[in-house]
Amino acid sequence: MTRYGSVLDLIGNTPVIDTSALSPKPNVKIWTKLEGRNPAGSVKDRVAYSLITTAEADGRLIPGQPGQTLIEPSSGNTGIALAMVCRMRGYHLKVVLPSNVSIERRQLLEVWGAEIIESPGSEGSNGAVRRAQQLAKDNPDWVFLYQYANPANPLAHYTTTGPEIFKDVPEITHFVAGLGTSGTLMGVGKYLKEQNPDVQVWAIEPPSGEMVDGLRSLEDGYIPPIFTDNNGAELLDRKVVVRPKESLEWTRRMSEIGLFVGISSGAIMAGAVKCALTIPDDQEAHIVTIACDDGWKYLSTGAWTDDLDEVVERAKRIIYF
Repeated sequence: MTRYGSVLDLIGNTPVIDTSALSPKPNVKIWTKLEGRNPAGSVKDRVAYSLITTAEADGRLIPGQPGQTLIEPSSGNTGIALAMVCRMRGYHLKVVLPSNVSIERRQLLEVWGAEIIESPGSEGSNGAVRRAQQLAKDNPDWVFLYQYANPANPLAHYTTTGPEIFKDVPEITHFVAGLGTSGTLMGVGKYLKEQNPDVQVWAIEPPSGEMVDGLRSLEDGYIPPIFTDNNGAELLDRKVVVRPKESLEWTRRMSEIGLFVGISSGAIMAGAVKCALTIPDDQEAHIVTIACDDGWKYLSTGAWTDDLDEVVERAKRIIYF
């Protein structure tokens, strides 16, 4: 068995599993990359490590120097991943967090020593972004890495996730992922299209005004700068809307094939199935999806056990992810 010098060396090189049992057509294979196998439990480990090591290379952060503070808005996995990397690197992290996030979210941040600064829950993740921007302006000595605009975000996926996918599934025809910061779609999509321009890149988003964990609709008034900086509108071949209840249904379906994953993974699988239905019967296709994280930190949602309508209604009041 391989030995590693640091937990940070475990980031990346996650497995890809055949999930074609969920494909609606026998001529379409669906493959899922299991990002929950990263050490802090999500695809955002790649981004957090890239953000911090790039800042170190640029001199914005100095390893081993005490008293360095980072500020970042998050209602999802980025905050958790940054907390882990900051603990390993010796930096203090302040996370601006909507007040109505789930208990698991807070506890995981506290495990790695992050300081939580609350923003109004009614303003969601956009409100957390605004508060962090103001705090960064008021405290210029704090380092604001700002995942939504930092090129190190898509770069993490261009240099790691994309090459891993192409190595494991060289016959890939479609890449389907969620639209959040857009870093995964931009980085992986750019890499795959450089290898094979015929690969299609599909983005999964919730309906405007509705919440699916970790995902955002571009119609809600905030377009991440890295989406526009990377010509996202031209890179994407298609956007597919997946509703919250549909996401939960497919999260449960994934457990039927042994995969206990977070709800964004169910949303992405729902989108992959919609993609599969567009493939003609006389054509083969290989769709690769991302399972962004595992389901362990979402057990309090009742997503696997409670009535689906109740879970959807509850998610309007509590940010689970």
